[in-house]
Amino acid sequence: MDTDNGNGNRFPANDRFAAGAQYIAGRLRPGTSGRRHEVIDPATGHPVYSYELAGPADVDAAVAAAKEAFPGWSATSPGERSAALHRLAGVLAERAEEFARAESSQCGKPLKLTREFDVPGTIDNAAFFAGAARHLEGRSAGEYSDDHTSYVRREPIGVVGSIAPWNYPLQMAAWKILPAIAAGNTIVLKPAEITPLTSLLFAEAATEAGIPDGVVNIVTGAGADAGEHLVGHPDVVMTSFTGSTGVGKRVAEIATRTVKRIHLELGGKAPFVVFDDADLEAATHGAVAASLINSGQDCTAATRAYVQRPLYEAFVEQVAALMETVRVGDPFRADTDLGPLISHAHRDRVAAFVERARGYARIVTGGEVPKGDGAYYPPTLVADAAQDSEIVQAEIFGPVLVVLPFDTDDEGIALANDTPYGLAASAWSRDVYRTGRATREIKAGCVWINDHIPIISEMPHGGYKASGFGKDMSAYSFEEYTQVKHVMYDNTAVAAKDWHRTIFGDR
Repeated sequence: MDTDNGNGNRFPANDRFAAGAQYIAGRLRPGTSGRRHEVIDPATGHPVYSYELAGPADVDAAVAAAKEAFPGWSATSPGERSAALHRLAGVLAERAEEFARAESSQCGKPLKLTREFDVPGTIDNAAFFAGAARHLEGRSAGEYSDDHTSYVRREPIGVVGSIAPWNYPLQMAAWKILPAIAAGNTIVLKPAEITPLTSLLFAEAATEAGIPDGVVNIVTGAGADAGEHLVGHPDVVMTSFTGSTGVGKRVAEIATRTVKRIHLELGGKAPFVVFDDADLEAATHGAVAASLINSGQDCTAATRAYVQRPLYEAFVEQVAALMETVRVGDPFRADTDLGPLISHAHRDRVAAFVERARGYARIVTGGEVPKGDGAYYPPTLVADAAQDSEIVQAEIFGPVLVVLPFDTDDEGIALANDTPYGLAASAWSRDVYRTGRATREIKAGCVWINDHIPIISEMPHGGYKASGFGKDMSAYSFEEYTQVKHVMYDNTAVAAKDWHRTIFGDR
């Protein structure tokens, strides 16, 4: 691949975060684990940042800072929290280019993607939660029994300990932090140790916006020590995790030991169902974009295209032709469409799925590891695999789309539902009754019609089945981050109530 091996365009992480990769009580500090870690630019294979990982002592310090900050922050009015988040959105907007370059440097995302998707989406999330902070409503007061008035309060729950993944480090940090602090909680976030840069920038931006020290804390360490210690910490009352289903099970196991609230956004294997009356050009363009976004490292990416048989061969041919026009290269080049995968190890994992599939399916295009230093893998189209095959059922997390035919509408919907996952899906048809049926019967947290991938701050994101439970974004996220309290007032001023007689005495 044609890459710029110098650091002229990259984010100067070693200088920017020379003080360390832990952000606790409003300042950067080094970790105390005694182990160093390098952040590698996957486009070049070169390190962009070296730091000391967090250990349990750093987690303890961050949780203590969050616990100390909680009484003051939770007592602020919704208006005050809203104003702080509006200021945060402003800081993010002012520093948008810095965030975009940091994200591209650590993830290998094309700069046009970070500039036009990751960063603007995060700014919009901050602006949305600035408004949502003023609408933490409960059920209105009323007399639900003859003698009492009841109402519902929404209250912050305390210190949240969250873990964000490496595929969208900035956006996932925002999805964890913003609803938590908008509701009056404080938070300790552990980003993936391979992609900590934009989480640290986000925490600094929160401080710059006037959010008090200790409200937002970052600990950057490995999952087995820092992550598990955070999830199991007795002063953490909730954990929110985004990542694989396997690790999510481990998080749930640890969290339940101390009866924490748990929010899990886990794996996906999104179906892309094309009925025989679909706009074929729209479906092929949608399939290429939805399968290749973020080099396919997206839980909602289109991974299984089911195409009704009259359109099947044309769909395969046109998707392959379009994939072959995608420009793979240096994320910092203006003409790059597709960057590398997150690491060479992950690239090799993706390639191994395709190599094994050669024994039972047809590799239409792609499927060859390119020469060069970066962790690149080309857009790959696989056809004619069996529904129960590995490449159809397993989460690959790379730029690989599998296409299978179906005959009847019943079969297409059944195939779409035939994996353990249920995070996202799409259906493509000009028939409103067909699409309406798809939205009802496909078991996924989001079903797009004649599109696949767009997300908006006002709408919830979360899955069914092995894709987890709970919602990110939207006002629904406050269900995760607030405690619902029922308050009931006696209206009678009668000391000896009639219902007391069921416990003692006679009527």
